[in-house]
Amino acid sequence: MFYWIMKHIVIGPILLAIFRPWVVGLEHVPRDGAVVLASNHLSFIDSIFLPLVVDRPVVFLAKSEYFTGKGLKGWATRVFFQAAGQLPIDRSGGKASEASLETGLRVLGEGGILGIYPEGTRSPDARLYRGRTGVARMVLEAGVPVLPVAMIGTEKVMPIGTRLPKVRRIGIIIGEPLDFTRFQGLEGDRFVLRSVTDELVYELRALSGQPYVDVYASSVREQRATPSG
Repeated sequence: MFYWIMKHIVIGPILLAIFRPWVVGLEHVPRDGAVVLASNHLSFIDSIFLPLVVDRPVVFLAKSEYFTGKGLKGWATRVFFQAAGQLPIDRSGGKASEASLETGLRVLGEGGILGIYPEGTRSPDARLYRGRTGVARMVLEAGVPVLPVAMIGTEKVMPIGTRLPKVRRIGIIIGEPLDFTRFQGLEGDRFVLRSVTDELVYELRALSGQPYVDVYASSVREQRATPSG
């Protein structure tokens, strides 16, 4: 109920009126049943606007730090992410990654919509980066259709490092469903996982028009964060 009120009465109408997102391909989202929305990731606000334009609830897996902050700011951040329908996950790897996979599979097992970012993190420069195979493993284990989604212009509304958004119109393109059932039962094969991931990222590239870089976005961000010399 809290999610519905925030989306349809409190926050949603205001954001839609201010940023006036245009949407293509909304008819590809099924009215019921589990589905994965696999999106490029340009800005913090991607996880806000995609759920706003889809009639059904969309669950994103957000890093657990957003839910554990202290004080007024921590409380406000936690409430905001809960209102956006996001679930906390630990991204530290190992058993934490397995827990994240199980959380995503639970959402899909309940017939919900799961939003995921194949790149694993936000693009540091609006280019499209190499996908992480964990997305493919989740898709194959769940056996559900995947809709590629291209967020357009969100990095110009709220670039990395900024706190206040700029008022600009953004776009969302939802592609036709991708069917990977031909790989059923092969979620343990790393070559299959890479093939599925690359096919998905190729579709994102076609929808978004972004230049592609065949390295992980996280590696580029780490390099830029490391002082030279």
